[in-house]
Amino acid sequence: MRFGLFGTGPWAHLAHAPALAAHPDAEFVGVWGRNPDKAAELAGEHGVRAYADQDELLADVDAIAVALPPGVQAPLALKAARQGKHLLLDKPVAFTNEAAAEIVAAVTERNLASVVFFTRRLFPQIADFVADAAATGGWTEARVDHLGSIFTADNPFGASAWRKESGGLWDVGPHALALVLPVLGPVTEVAGMAGPRDMTHVLLRHASGTISNLTLSVDAPPAAEREDAQFAGEAGVRPVPDAPWSPTEALGRAIDQLIAAAAGGPAIELDVRFGAEVTAVLVAAQEAITSGRTVAIDSAR
Repeated sequence: MRFGLFGTGPWAHLAHAPALAAHPDAEFVGVWGRNPDKAAELAGEHGVRAYADQDELLADVDAIAVALPPGVQAPLALKAARQGKHLLLDKPVAFTNEAAAEIVAAVTERNLASVVFFTRRLFPQIADFVADAAATGGWTEARVDHLGSIFTADNPFGASAWRKESGGLWDVGPHALALVLPVLGPVTEVAGMAGPRDMTHVLLRHASGTISNLTLSVDAPPAAEREDAQFAGEAGVRPVPDAPWSPTEALGRAIDQLIAAAAGGPAIELDVRFGAEVTAVLVAAQEAITSGRTVAIDSAR
């Protein structure tokens, strides 16, 4: 499968480009970026072409891999899908329900494969845990703490304008939701509050009646950084296991899934439809925080 990479930021360098270059069933065709010099640099590192024009790269590939901010990714993903290209997107897929729905419609109409890069969920230890927890059932609560401190001199994501503006809700919130939604089911109500240092607290009521509690930040004090999650219920308290941090390997598995699905293989759980479900919860959480009231979600969305 011929892939074009769109984006030249930290994820493009750390995960997308090396994973595409190393994958035995992917042909890494080229790179497009908003900064032509950065695109040329990244393309040169992997011996591929730097494209000055989005449409020219789209014309040369079967699929796109995107490492761009959500507001840039969404219209590009829609254009690519309407041209029949398979999608490997970053999270969140979009900032609005309308944009996410358009991408889902385009993918569905053309029977395209899609996968969203929810990094930890692509590690086998995490994927197996989530599948087992969903099959076990009987959960009465879930808790996810995902607090980072990215605005430091040594963090490559600290210069990200969209992360500064949108905070942990939109950056690490998708990772938290990728854990709880498959286990506890759709969300029907959302409440939230935000405090200093991007400390964001979100309560979710799932269709089953179970409540999950998310604590999210990308600007926590360094001493308060943590990534921890657990489910509790009739089966006891089960922490989500740790997994070795290897985003390149995770993206390689996403490429595996995309190629297999495009060839008629198994459906992908973490596709754009799931990505749109995550966006709906994030939109509701943002509204809940801003308005100070609980926001209902149509579970049939």
